[in-house]
Amino acid sequence: MPIHDSEGIFKVPQPLFLYWDAVATAREEYRTETALFSGETREYSSDDIAKLIRRWMKQIGLGINRAHVIGSHGHDQKVAAVITPTYFSYNVTKWEETGFHNDEGHPFCIAKEMAVGKFPLFLEGVARVMKTMDKKQAAVLYEHVKQSGLRDNELKMYTLSSTLAGQSYDMGRMMGFSSGWLENQSVWMDQSYKYYLELIKKGMFDQFFEEMRSGMLPFIDGQKYGRSVMECSSFIVSSAFEDPNFFGRGVLARLSGSAAEFLSIWKLMFIGDTLFQLNEGGKLEMQLVPSLPAWLFRENEFAQSRADKKYVIRFKLFTSINVAYFTATPKDLFGVKPLRYTIGLRDGSIMSVDTISSTLAANIRKVVLIDYIHAYF
Repeated sequence: MPIHDSEGIFKVPQPLFLYWDAVATAREEYRTETALFSGETREYSSDDIAKLIRRWMKQIGLGINRAHVIGSHGHDQKVAAVITPTYFSYNVTKWEETGFHNDEGHPFCIAKEMAVGKFPLFLEGVARVMKTMDKKQAAVLYEHVKQSGLRDNELKMYTLSSTLAGQSYDMGRMMGFSSGWLENQSVWMDQSYKYYLELIKKGMFDQFFEEMRSGMLPFIDGQKYGRSVMECSSFIVSSAFEDPNFFGRGVLARLSGSAAEFLSIWKLMFIGDTLFQLNEGGKLEMQLVPSLPAWLFRENEFAQSRADKKYVIRFKLFTSINVAYFTATPKDLFGVKPLRYTIGLRDGSIMSVDTISSTLAANIRKVVLIDYIHAYF
């Protein structure tokens, strides 16, 4: 494992350095040889490809483990060891000159030793590594992230990075901004929405809906946000900023990646992961599998008798088909399939079914033939 000094600089052990040198050399030679492709092809057996992939996966796993050991510093010492860091710096500490020079007269060198420097935590590494985890592992990571410097406890949101105080300006332009602004520890909406998306993908519904109520636009204070909550911003000023009057303010409104993440989240909440699929017989089927908390349901204003389901939530499918979910009592629907459906066609006919299959599923895909879908839980 790497050896580090009191300032957190890790000296790369010689075997790891030699491995890096061999891989980097092979990569550079490959790029030189393939600068102009010949068009020739070569066949490999599936066994050979599988062996290559296993070797690559092993090296990736070793690298991730080393990253956890190196961890992160700054103000996250207690939890850094279990949160995957995102960035490192690499410095050549020993080298030999080749005797050659570039056009500006600077000497070419061959690296002989290297050191790895650590940076504070960034949310990007967390969101990415969570994709590779199962639910149990993701839940552990979530709890540690919640206790880390990535959490803005005042806003109950997550910042792009933990504090960058004391970092070198070699980190780049982020060091030119005040804390809490732009890349320097603000709430980067695109990145935080990616994190929320991973929570619901992992089936961590309690954690996701807790975060959603404080971290996603439909549920935040519009006055504090400073613009319509229907409008995404590039970033939200965090409580690390020097002026408290700006805490929670949305800055640089635009159609950012957060809109795409929000649509993915909405789909998982209201529709499920896979709306249409083929059954074992190869026939088309449709299945709504929402993941919705009880507190989103409202009393059914159209209920006329005790037999009618009292609570409902509504949305539009394909911008045209009115869909309503009905329950007798407010309850969480986390990955739950409906007990039955009532489907109204535009010709006035009504169908009651337990499953939506074959012709009916195909008609729903055509959209224009269907007026509404009522699902009962």
